[in-house]
Amino acid sequence: MAVPKRKQSKARKNKRRSNVWKLQPVAFSKCPQCGALKVPHRVCGTCGYYKGREIIKVEA
Repeated sequence: MAVPKRKQSKARKNKRRSNVWKLQPVAFSKCPQCGALKVPHRVCGTCGYYKGREIIKVEA
C-alpha cells in the first residue's frame, strides 16, 4: 500500500481543501402575483401567495 513519505503541511492541506466549502448565492425568482423577488418554492413575503393561492393574509 502506498504511504506518504513526508507529512503534508497544514498550509498545503488547507490550500487543497479551500474550494470545498464555497457557498452558492441565494437564487431568487419573481412572484407571479405581485412581481417581488422571493426565494423559489416559498410563500411570497410581500403578498402571501404561493402557486396562485393565498396562503398568508398580509395586512396592507
